[in-house]
Amino acid sequence: MYRYLLFDLDGTLTDPAEGITKCVAYALAHFGIEAAPDTLKSFIGPPLLDQFMAYAGFDRDTASAAVDKYRERFREIGIFENRVLDGIPELLAELRDAGYVLCVSSSKPEVFVNRILEKYDLAQYFTVVVGSELDGTRGKKADVIEETLLRLGRLYPDEDFSDRASCLMIGDRIHDMEGAQTCRMDALGVTFGYAAPGELENSSAKGIASTTDEILAFVGCMK
Repeated sequence: MYRYLLFDLDGTLTDPAEGITKCVAYALAHFGIEAAPDTLKSFIGPPLLDQFMAYAGFDRDTASAAVDKYRERFREIGIFENRVLDGIPELLAELRDAGYVLCVSSSKPEVFVNRILEKYDLAQYFTVVVGSELDGTRGKKADVIEETLLRLGRLYPDEDFSDRASCLMIGDRIHDMEGAQTCRMDALGVTFGYAAPGELENSSAKGIASTTDEILAFVGCMK
């Protein structure tokens, strides 16, 4: 039975499309690549460094410079071009009140994750919040998940987190599903984010939810 629920942020708790895509377009323009923001939604979810290399064919150093340029706009403007997805505060409140331990495990830099959660009054629901580091370390979803479990282990020393049967990753992209699989735990995909058609269906997801009620049903928290 699940007790520890690890949520992705972008596309799972909030809709960051406007901020992310505008900041990506801003960064690409610096390198002479013009792209309309609405064509850049593939950047929502995956680590930015990897996506700049995949999208623009940048080498690692150029992609790192693109990430720096992205953050130039994101840290003050793009970070709050965002909105909480419908029903999420109610979902989190119900899960918390039912005794689940809620965490955020995001590939976004942790400093930005915390600012977003505080801005939109979501921080109150989470026991542990983990993101990547600004220097690019802990950028893979599996690394983020393992750090989340490490911090949970410090808070709950009597819990054996080497057995992940009580843990569930909830996210909208294949990177969330693959990260959970690498960490030997179940994952639930949500369809209200930015997965491409068939992305979650062809992943290692234990289940797929289209609504917050379906999330509650999957984890066994029935109204």
